[in-house]
Amino acid sequence: MCIAIPSRVVEIRGSTATVERFGERLEVSLMMLAEPVEPGDFLIVQARSWAVEKLGAEDAERALELFRECFSLLEAEP
Repeated sequence: MCIAIPSRVVEIRGSTATVERFGERLEVSLMMLAEPVEPGDFLIVQARSWAVEKLGAEDAERALELFRECFSLLEAEP
């Protein structure tokens, strides 16, 4: 099973980008995207390697909030 957590673009170098999600940084390929990407954009990343979709900031923030809620519930379990 794969869960796609929105990742924020930190830096772009050619056809790759550094993205961050919950403090984890990944180097991902942008080669599968048809649209341009800039620092601050949000991406959906598959297999920790490939950006497959650019996501609007509002949608990304809503998804990240849901993940935060899930994480807090897991931390609260004994």
